[in-house]
Amino acid sequence: MISSAQMRAARALLSWDQRQLAEAAGLSLPTIQRMEASDGQVRGNVDSLMKVVEALEGAGVELIAEGAASAAGGRGVRLKERE
Repeated sequence: MISSAQMRAARALLSWDQRQLAEAAGLSLPTIQRMEASDGQVRGNVDSLMKVVEALEGAGVELIAEGAASAAGGRGVRLKERE
C-alpha cells in the first residue's frame, strides 16, 4: 500500500514533520513514528494506513505504486498537478 520511504518523501515534499502528519491524519505521533520505522511496507492497521494516505493525498501528494507510470518504474511520490 505505502512504504515507509514514501511516507518520509511525501512529508518532505510537503515540508511536514511527523507531528504535522499525525495531526493531519488524526493519529498519534508514536503511531507515525512506528509506521516510518517499518522496513519496506508500512506496518499498521488498515484504518491508520488509510488515514495517512488520505491526509497525504488531501494535501496534494500522489503516491506512485510499484510498476505505475514513473520514470524509474518503482514506488515514489509526486505533487499532484494543480487544476
